[in-house]
Amino acid sequence: MGLLAVDLGLRTGLALYGRDGRLVWHRSHNFGSQARLRRGAHGLLHELPALELLVLEGGGSIAALWAREGQKRGLPVQTISAETWRELFLLPREQTSGARAKRFAGDMARKVISWSGLPGPTALRHDAAEAVMAGLWGVQNVGWLPSLPPELRR
Repeated sequence: MGLLAVDLGLRTGLALYGRDGRLVWHRSHNFGSQARLRRGAHGLLHELPALELLVLEGGGSIAALWAREGQKRGLPVQTISAETWRELFLLPREQTSGARAKRFAGDMARKVISWSGLPGPTALRHDAAEAVMAGLWGVQNVGWLPSLPPELRR
């Protein structure tokens, strides 16, 4: 089935990629509490039985929660920082502040959404945009998308 990228937080960004390296769907979900997040992570991973890889952007107790749920399913789990994918996809001048990097991540995520053949979002929250970008890093890292297509190159 593919790779699920998660921008960690109680407000969580999610992006599912297929083996062809294209985005299948993206969304943002506000879990509101750790207890609901735990149930939500379990439920979401249960809904994706053919999932092959979980990429987590962030750390701390929420990363540990998602990693445990992934490992229970036998999934390889990779935890990265935002800087990991930003280095690859954003120019240095676009990373001078967190707010600036989030804005450019949104721009780049919209290009990924379009390239993947999905309808453009009317609103794209930064957590969903960052999940899209972490997932793009993930599909490149595992070799499902050996190089960026021309539409995504800068």
